[in-house]
Order: sequence, then structure tokens, then C-alpha cells
Amino acid sequence: MEPDYPAHWEADVVLADGGTAHLRPIRPDDADLLRAFYSRLSDQSIYFRFFGPRPRLSDREVTWFTTVDYVNRVALIATLGTEMVAVVRFDRMEQQDSAEVAFLVEDAHQGRGVASVLMEHLRAAARERGIRHFVADVLPSNTRMVTFFRQAGYTAQSQFEDGVVRMTLDLATTETSREVTMAREHRAEARSIERLLTPSSVVVIGAGREVGGVGQTVLRNLLGADFNGPVYPVHRQVRAVAGVRAYKSVSAIDEDVDLAVVAVPADAVLDVVEECAEKGVKGLVVVSSGFGETGPEGRARQDELVRIARAYGLRVVGPNCLGIANTDPRVRLNATLAAHLPGRGRVGFFSQSGALGTALLQRVAQRGMGISTFVSAGNRADVSGNDLLQYWEEDPATDVILLYLESLGNPRKFARLARRTARKKPVVVVKSGGTTQGVPVGHAAPVLGLPDAALTTLFEQAGVIRVDDLAQQFDVAQLLAYQPLPAGPRVGVVSNSDALALLAVDACVAAGLEPCPPANLGAGAGARDYRKALEELRCEVDAIVAIYMPPIPGDCAEVAAELVRVARETGKPLLATFEGRMGMPPELRVPGEDGDPGKGSVPSYPAPEEAVRALAHVVRYALWRETPQGTPPELDGVDTEGARAVVEEILAAGGGPEVDPAELLARYGITVWPAEVVASQEEAVAAAERLGWPVVVRAADPEVAHRAGTVRLGLSDAGGVRRAYDDLSARLGPEVTLSVQRMAPQPSVPTVVRVMDDPDFGAVVSFGLGEVTARLLGDEAFRLAPLTAEDAASLVRSVRAAPLLFGRYGYPPVAVDALADLLVRVGRLADELPGVARLDLDPVLVGESGVSVVGARAVIRDAVGPRPDRGPRRLRQTGTPTLGAGPHAGPERLR
Repeated sequence: MEPDYPAHWEADVVLADGGTAHLRPIRPDDADLLRAFYSRLSDQSIYFRFFGPRPRLSDREVTWFTTVDYVNRVALIATLGTEMVAVVRFDRMEQQDSAEVAFLVEDAHQGRGVASVLMEHLRAAARERGIRHFVADVLPSNTRMVTFFRQAGYTAQSQFEDGVVRMTLDLATTETSREVTMAREHRAEARSIERLLTPSSVVVIGAGREVGGVGQTVLRNLLGADFNGPVYPVHRQVRAVAGVRAYKSVSAIDEDVDLAVVAVPADAVLDVVEECAEKGVKGLVVVSSGFGETGPEGRARQDELVRIARAYGLRVVGPNCLGIANTDPRVRLNATLAAHLPGRGRVGFFSQSGALGTALLQRVAQRGMGISTFVSAGNRADVSGNDLLQYWEEDPATDVILLYLESLGNPRKFARLARRTARKKPVVVVKSGGTTQGVPVGHAAPVLGLPDAALTTLFEQAGVIRVDDLAQQFDVAQLLAYQPLPAGPRVGVVSNSDALALLAVDACVAAGLEPCPPANLGAGAGARDYRKALEELRCEVDAIVAIYMPPIPGDCAEVAAELVRVARETGKPLLATFEGRMGMPPELRVPGEDGDPGKGSVPSYPAPEEAVRALAHVVRYALWRETPQGTPPELDGVDTEGARAVVEEILAAGGGPEVDPAELLARYGITVWPAEVVASQEEAVAAAERLGWPVVVRAADPEVAHRAGTVRLGLSDAGGVRRAYDDLSARLGPEVTLSVQRMAPQPSVPTVVRVMDDPDFGAVVSFGLGEVTARLLGDEAFRLAPLTAEDAASLVRSVRAAPLLFGRYGYPPVAVDALADLLVRVGRLADELPGVARLDLDPVLVGESGVSVVGARAVIRDAVGPRPDRGPRRLRQTGTPTLGAGPHAGPERLR
């Protein structure tokens, strides 16, 4: 019987130079591919692999190399188009947890990072098959391979014997191996976007003579922007378009082509992609519609587009997109349908919506702001916001990142990348679909299972500035792009209008800022008055809001000059409501590149409330950035292997929809207060005697126990227990069972801690108070696991009812540090045990000296496949997403 082909090992990957390749297990029908691959190898590559000359492979050898069992003998190949360009394999050794490994990469593709990404995928396959060590024999002269193994990030040992270097790699994940993988992923994906945004030449396929046609519009915009390279129109019937010579096909162009803009009908796009691949084009921008947004047939066409492009090494922007742009004077790329771009600036802009993209660019231009680069992803079948984060993180031309998102393809990866990027550059996001969580059918990403409120708190954890709408996004962006970050929440207000000054102060208080008494200068205030007031404020505040709304025309130029001067001299952010104007008025600008606004320019807002709202977002971001990120702390009393054994035992016993996780929690140093189910007065009293007085009698079903009047507290004698048992039995009826539990120390605050294994975000920890009102209002905050100490502390403070834990409103201050420790432990459990689909600690009573976990329930199930953003690097799979993960679906839930 033939072995089962492990299709889940297949993957599209980005290589170090930004190109793509397809990885898959080798098959017996790859014999001809292997022979052709071998014929292109140099003598040196063959010598390094086989330790001697071997001009050709025999039929027997070809059969041996291509026929594997995918368990003890595994081989993965990398393909580009129709050719094999690399192969890596392992063969299990007598020591069952070790395997001998060998690599072979075609000479023309060496140095592209093929071996490193194959190593990641082979390691994952080996770990799946129970292999923990790789052994490789390498010739001493093969320094590249020796260096490769030593730099893989895994613990490596080497010894010299019999004329070869024997390398032994421990395949356990280490911090170093994780960092190496992330760094390679970052460089590769950033390079793939750089290739798209900095082409040396562009071809527009489908550029016809029709004025206003999609292809001709893109062509004219490229020419109008004075693109710094040749532009080639392609049309099969015409000889020239917009005064430029046209070609019948891409292959008819004699010169190399870097970027192709595709504007042909949808049913012709696949043929064009193959033609571009044969020409050696490096990237595609597909502005054509008629793909996923049209239904299943279009979605299948979209998937095939991406499959073909990736197989030949191309990244794809779109389809159904507006295009891409780069204002760098060395590039001057406007490969979009927007006739006019904003000037040069320090803002990178990503939009999923093609239709909205033109309006967004117009708004940027109206405000007098500039951009560095712009990408409209349309259906986002391939290139996504995650790719742009990788690029913009290191892009010296970009200081602020703006994202308009309608969906998240890999939310956990987004959170990881955004958290890392936001430490260097602010990321401002408008995430639409918050009410319905709906996603246009064309997008290559499913809807999210978590509620929108959860998304907001996860953005907070990552340092992402989430705003409600596009106007707020630009309000925040113009402050971040041109002014420094504030050092704190103290705000000075200088105004020539008492009423507007009061509005600004009220807005500061409402936003959690600390306004100083406003400096009211009077309606006739001029430049000298503003200079004096600003000088007096500069040392007392962290940011200044200057309001200038003269009732009659005044010396606005002189006042503006003072605002700019103070902003530059103090190094503190200054923003204005300047004559009710929006954006970057010329009077408030510091000249930058090509006359566009430069650093130190003062942004203006139509109303002081809008200025304060933008400032509040920036203050919170600056505070997050100054807070240490931390790492998950070391914990005592944790037995991870023992916990895994408990999960395996539960699964072996059939799991079930709901289990008692007390033993599992104990492996992480978490004690659940024991409770005993009772069926009579006598059993209740006996249970109380065993557990210790005082006790609580309640409904055994937690859902029933949450109802008012279903718990009797502080019972200190047998008579009280009997009366409580009779009272609750009569109230709840014979079908509801009761339980007895020792009473936790009082006073205490009830809280709820939950863990869920979300299909999009992976392991997520949530926290909220157990009070009825908090439950009804959904006052709950979320963090991705594992948690740092800083994550746990911020999670506790993120809920609106958090003041009850800190001695407010008559409640005693409680042991918040012990609660944070519990959250860290639960987060580690969630991260290390993917089999825990759901865990509810409810209630967790937080007292003055510690926490008491009074109730706990869990759902345990087999983990299927790697969690999001885990495992080796791979691009998002094509194929129709599961659309059933809406607001009422997602992770398993306890009843």
C-alpha cells in the first residue's frame, strides 16, 4: 500500500531575494524533474553532496530518491514554475529520534535562502514524525554548508572523523532559532515588497486607445508622474497608446521588465500571468475586477491566479485593486487609477479597498500631507498589510504607518509584527466591520471569531492606535508625522477665545489628559501675546494646543511663525486650531522635500476637540512605547511535561465537552478550591466537616449559580447547612444538584479568567469582573498568550470596572499582584497546551492577601495542525475560507 501523501506539508514561501517558490513532499512521478534538476548541477555541487563525482543518477537511484514513506524517509523539494530547484531529505537512523539530513540546491538558486526555508519545513516534518536530532556529514571544504548549519539557530555540535565534519543539530525550538526564523521572514517579505515598489521598468497590459479605460488610465498616470524608467504598453491590436509604442505581448519586449500592471478582462488574466512569468517579471499589480468579489467562480479564478504567480516566483497585489505608488524622486511610481498623488511625505498608506483608495489619497492631498508609499490591495489575494508592515518597519522614508483594514488574514502574525513595528514607528489603523464582522466575499481571509471589542484590546497590547474613522486616522497621522511624541499627559492650552479654550480643557479631561489652566489671551491677541504665553507654558507641560480664531482678520502669518518657532525650540508637540483650517496650512509649514511639509510643521484642526482627540491617541501610544515590553517571566511550580501528560490522558479517555481541569491547573501552580456535589442534608453536612468551616452551599451548575439567590455564604454549623440545603432545593427544584465548598477569605472581589484557542488568533486570555453588571455590559479585556508581567498588569487595568480592585467605591484594595501572577500562569498554560480549547476560571475571588480559584471548567480536544503564526514560514494558503466563523462561531465554548 502506498504511503499517505502529507498534503499539509505543501507551502508557498518567500525567498531571501523577495521571490517565491513552492515547497512540497517529493513523489514517485517526480523522476523526470529530478533528472533534469540533476543535469543542471555543477560538478562541485555534486561532489559536496555525494563526496565524489557522479555525472548522472541511475534509474535505480532516481527511484530510491523519489520513493519515500513520509515517515522514516522524507524528502521535500522546492519548485519554481515547472522546474525543481532544490531538494532536502532525511532518513531515520538506528537511534529512532535521529535522522541523517542532506541538502542539494541548484547552483543558479544558491544564495536565495532556499536551503534555510527548506530546513524549517523539514524540521517541522521531522518533529511531527518524532525525530529530535538531525545529523549531517559535510566535507570540510564545504564551508557554506558548515556555516549554514551553525547559523540555523539550533543547538549544534560538530566533530571531525573519517575526513568529514559530522554536524548534530538538536531540533528543539530555542529563542535563538525563533529569532533567526523571524529575522529571515522579515528580510524576505520586506524584500518582496521592495521589489514591487521600486521597479526599474513597468509594463501595462491591457492599455488600449479608449480614453478613460482602466489600462490607459494607469499608463497615463505612470507617464504623468514621470516614472524614472521605461513604461511599456501591451495591447494585441494597437501600435501606440498615449503616444507610446505598444507591444503585442510581454514577450515581444526586448528589455527586462520588473513590474506588470494587469488591466485585461478577468478570463484573460491567467494567460497573462504565465506570459509574465516566462518573461521574468518580478511582480504583478492586478487592477482587473471579476474575481473573488463576483462569487465562487471568480474566487476559483482568483486562487488560480495566486497559485500560478507564486509558483513562478511572483508576488501579487490585488486583484480588483487601485494600484501602488512610490513618491521617492528616484522612482516616481504612480501605478494606480488615481490621477493625482499627494506630495512626498513620511507616511506609508495601505488600503484594502480599491474604491476607497482614490478618496483616501484625495483627503491626504487636501490636508497638505505627503506620503512615502501607497498600496491598495483590493481582494488581498496575496500581498497583505502584514507584508507592508515588514517593509515599512525598516523603510527609512516612512515614519508613520496607516492601515485601512476590512479583514485580517493572519491576525496573530499581524499582532506580532505590529507590536514589533510600533516600538519604532506608530501604526494607525481603521478596522471596519466592527459591528457585523462581515467581510466582502472577494477577500482572501475569513471573518474573525472574536468580538470587535476583543480586537480593540489586542490592538492595545500591540501598541496599535485604533481609530474609529478615516477623519480621525488623518488627524492622528498629521500630528505623528510632523511633531515629536509627548513625554506625558500634561497639556497647555493657549487661546484667543474663552469658549474654545473651555472646549479644549473639557475635551482633555474627557480623554484622560491633564490640562493646565488655559491661557486666555483675548480676541485681539497677536504674535507678541502668543509668544509670551507659549514661553511661560513651555516648561510646565508635555504638549500644547494653540487656538487662534480671530474675529476679524489679524496678523495670522506672525502668529503662525511664533507657533512654528516654539514647536521647533521646545521639542514638544504643538498642534493648533488655526482659523478653523484643517491639515497643514502653508503658514504653519516647515519646508521639506520638494516644498512639501517637513518635520516641525504644525498641524491644524477645525475644532479644538478634534485636536485634543488626536493628541490623546498619541499620548497613550507614547506611554505604551515607553513601557518596557518585557518577556514571559520564569515561574516556579510549573510542570509542562506533566501537564501534557494530563491532556493526553483526558484525550485518551475520550475528552468530552467539559472536564474538571483541577489536576491540569495544579501542574501550573494553580489550586482550585475543592467542592463536593451532595444529594442530601446529611451529605452536605459531612462534606462541610471534611472541607472545613465556614462553607458555601450553591448550585453545582455554574450557570445556575450565577443567578441571584442561588448561593448561601458563610455557613458555620450543621444547622445552617441543613437549612441552606432545604431552601435551595425548594427554590431550584429537584433537577438541580447542589455542592458544598469551603468559603474563600472575605472580603474579596469576584473576577473571571478565561482562555480560548481562537482559530485566528491562537491562544487568547481574557479577564473581567464577576459582578452581574460587569457581565451584562460585557466588560472584558483580552491579551494574546503567553503574557509578560506587563501584559498581565495592563490586562487587569483594561476593564472599566478595574477601580473596584484598587480600593475605590467602598471596595477594599485587593492582591492585584497575585491576580497578575495567576494571569501569567494561565497564559503560559494556554500557550503550551494547544489541546486546551477552552478554560474558564469562574469565579476567581481576589482578596486582600491572595486569589482563590473557586470554580474551573475546561474543554479539551485534539489540536489539529499548527496554531496561527506557528511553525515554518509560509504564505497564506489560497482556497475558499471558512465563512462560518462569524459572531456566533469561532472557538469552542463552555455551556
